[in-house]
Amino acid sequence: MAMNMQMITRGWLVLRLENDSPLALVLVMVSFAAPMTIVSLVGGALADRFPKKNLVIISQSANAIMTLVLAMMDASGTIWFGAVLLIGVANGSMMAINMPSRQALISDIVPENRLMNAVALNNSAMNLTRIIGPAVAGFLIIFIGTSGVFYLISIIYIFAVLSLFMVRTNTVQARTTKKSVGKDIFEGLRYSWADVNLRGLILMAFLPSLFGFTLFALLPVWAREALNVNSSDLGILMTMMGVGALIGTLGLAGIRKFSRRGLLLLGCGVVWGIALVGLANSMNFPVAVPFLLIIGLISSIHMSLNMTLTQLIAAPEMRGRVMSIMMMTFGLMPIGALPFGTIAEYIGTANALTISGALLSILVLVFAFTYPAFRRIE
Repeated sequence: MAMNMQMITRGWLVLRLENDSPLALVLVMVSFAAPMTIVSLVGGALADRFPKKNLVIISQSANAIMTLVLAMMDASGTIWFGAVLLIGVANGSMMAINMPSRQALISDIVPENRLMNAVALNNSAMNLTRIIGPAVAGFLIIFIGTSGVFYLISIIYIFAVLSLFMVRTNTVQARTTKKSVGKDIFEGLRYSWADVNLRGLILMAFLPSLFGFTLFALLPVWAREALNVNSSDLGILMTMMGVGALIGTLGLAGIRKFSRRGLLLLGCGVVWGIALVGLANSMNFPVAVPFLLIIGLISSIHMSLNMTLTQLIAAPEMRGRVMSIMMMTFGLMPIGALPFGTIAEYIGTANALTISGALLSILVLVFAFTYPAFRRIE
């Protein structure tokens, strides 16, 4: 909830500070995401050494503090673009510690034959906040401003920390090693690349991050250009993606077992790109909403399946580090959007998103034909 509220609130703040600049919007997203491409590897190594729950609690507490600082600066009128960037780096670094432990923790709680259902349910909970969070934030900005919403977000982070104390696991994690963190990271990278299935899953996570998730960074400015929205309208648009994502993950959570999951991942990538092209060329709400629902649904199925297969294939003692590599893809989302944000400055956001979606579909098809073994992953 806090993260999804923060995305739209921070985006709206930046549009206000930088006169609706799409490049400035992407830069702020990059400030949050860039640390995740590096720090997540450290987070994965730590997750294989220390209790995962403790790492999640510490990182969430730090995010609460950083968001509180942002709220006070915004409320006092001392906020400036550089400060938003710096706080974004701090938030992103803490999230990079958080996410490998959070994802790997699921396999410590549930048996292996229920892992896909558990991952899907976990993602369903997050997708539910994608529905509620943006709509609530967009609505509240009108009445309490961005600073008031940032205060509320910091409170929600604190509530999340308190909730984590209720989590119980059956796994006692106390791995003793004389290796350095750097050697642990290198060992995780080598292990992930040596396994042909893990390598394919990582590549299939990176492609959507570079070309499919550009929409998440550019949606506010696209909506302003194409649909002339206000903050509450933007919240509704983001909510539609959350609705689609919730439908996708709940449907996946209800499936006991099915085969050819690799083929399904490839199909999701192709449809994702096509839907992004359709959305980019939508000029009104009734046309845009179905494409947002499809993108939300497809992206959630893709992410849930990818995370499930990765945890099933990875050895338990390597799971934190393997998941940290997958978490790097979240850091690449806004970084991948950076060139498209630059393109949008010159030829328009709709054209930039069209190019991004077309590249996603084409590259996934190329991957499918050059990597036939991936289609047979069960």
